[in-house]
Amino acid sequence: MTFVLVYAATLLAAVLLSDLARRSVLSTAVLFLAVGCVTGPGVLGWIGPEASGEVVKRFAELALVTVLFTDGMKVGARDLARAWHLPGRALLLGLPLTLGLSAVCAHALFDLPWSSALLVASALAPTDPVLAAALVSRDEIPWTLRHLLNVESGLNDGLALPLVVITLAVASHRELHLGSLALEVAMGVVLGVVIPLAALLLPRLPFLGSHDVYDGLLVFAIGLLLFALGEHLHANTFLAAFAGGVTVATVSGRARDAFQPFGEPLAELLKLAALLVFGALLAPSLWTSTGLSGWIFALLVLLAARPLAIFAALAGSGMRRAQKLAAAWFGPKGFASVVFALLIAQSSSLPDRELLFHLAALTIALSMVLHASTDALVARWFGMHGGQAPAAGG
Repeated sequence: MTFVLVYAATLLAAVLLSDLARRSVLSTAVLFLAVGCVTGPGVLGWIGPEASGEVVKRFAELALVTVLFTDGMKVGARDLARAWHLPGRALLLGLPLTLGLSAVCAHALFDLPWSSALLVASALAPTDPVLAAALVSRDEIPWTLRHLLNVESGLNDGLALPLVVITLAVASHRELHLGSLALEVAMGVVLGVVIPLAALLLPRLPFLGSHDVYDGLLVFAIGLLLFALGEHLHANTFLAAFAGGVTVATVSGRARDAFQPFGEPLAELLKLAALLVFGALLAPSLWTSTGLSGWIFALLVLLAARPLAIFAALAGSGMRRAQKLAAAWFGPKGFASVVFALLIAQSSSLPDRELLFHLAALTIALSMVLHASTDALVARWFGMHGGQAPAAGG
C-alpha cells in the first residue's frame, strides 16, 4: 500500500502542476522518475521489495502496449500509405545507423565485445512513443514532423525487439532460433489485424450490436485480448498492439473516437506508474558506477548517434531543416528500452551484465530528463516561427 500512497500523492501533484508543465520545462514524467528515485530502496526505502525487476518489467510492458495501441489509432492505414516515405527513412535507415553508431561508442569506450556493444545499442535504439506523444500532441508542431515521430516511435519498438533477442543470445553464448523470432513478429502483426477486424465486424451480424455507451469498452476489450493472446501465443505484443490500433482506426472511426477519452488517460496512468517503479530501481550509485565514460557514452548516444543517423536518413527528403533538427533531437528512450534493459539485467549468463544494464539505465534516465523537459520549448519555437503545416501532411 505504500506504493499506492506514493503514487496517489505524486499523481495529485502532477495534476496540479500539469498546466505549468505544459508551458515550461517542468515535466510530469521527470517528476515521477525523481519521486521513484527518492522513495526507492537507495534513499528513503518507502518503495521496497515490490519495486522488483519483474514488477517494473510488467508495468513497462503493459504501459508500452497500451500506448502503442492508442497511438496506432491515431494513424490509419490510409495515413500510413499516403505519408510513409519519411517514417520509412527513419525506420529503415535511421534505426540501423543509430544502432551502429551507439555500438561503436560502447565498444570504443569500454572495450566491450561487439556482441555486447550491439546488445546495449539495440536496447537503446528505439524511441519512446510515450515521451514523443508529449510533443506530437501539440498543435504548434507541423503535421509532417508529428507524423514522422508518431509512426517511427510506434514501430521501432517491435523492430528492435528481434535485434535485442538475437544479440542477447549471441552475447550470452546461447543457441539462437531465427525461425521462432520471425514467427513471433509475424504472429504479432496477424493478431493485430485479425482480432480487431473480427471484433469490429461481429456487431454487424443479426442479434449482435454494440450500444454507443459500450463502444469505448469494445475497443478496450480488443486491446486487452491482443495483449493476453500475444502473451499466450508468444507473439510480439508490441507489434500486435500498434497494428491493432491502426486496424481499429482504419475499420471504424466511430469506435476509435469513442475509445479516445478513455484510452489516453489510461495510457497516461500506466506510463506514470511505470516511471515511478523504474525510478525506484535507480540507486544513487547508478550515476557514478560507470564513471565518466558512462556519461560520455550516454551523451554520445543522445547528442551524436541519433542526430547523425536521422540527418543522414532524411538527407534529400525535402523536409525543412528546422523539422530535421527537431526529429534528430527528439529521440527519447523510454519504456521499450526499460524492458530491454531488464532483459539484460535478468540474463545470468551474460558477461558484463551489470555494466550493460547501468549504461542502458543511465542513458534512459538522462534521456527522460532532457527530452521530457524540452518538448514545451520545441513546441514554443515552432509556434513562434510559424511551424504549422497543412493537416494533410507534407
